[in-house]
Amino acid sequence: MLKTKKGFLLRKLGNEYMVVAIGEASKTFNGMIRMNETGAFYWRELEKGITEEELAAKTAERFENLDESVARRDLREFLETIAIALENDEQHD
Repeated sequence: MLKTKKGFLLRKLGNEYMVVAIGEASKTFNGMIRMNETGAFYWRELEKGITEEELAAKTAERFENLDESVARRDLREFLETIAIALENDEQHD
């Protein structure tokens, strides 16, 4: 199960989304993670807790014409990018 860590918050700034750390999380991460609308979609699902397989299926539902292998590759890249903000320590390879 993948889930975002407590203390990481998604915020929309203009047309972009940012994840910032607050409280205890800001002691280990003091930057921000920038993402687009798709990243924000992933993030919202991750806040609830979801498996990588479920998230890939939801991505395929959302983007009907997206090739499944491309969707999985993009999802894995996203998960690697935000790994510091995830509770789980599953490998994404």
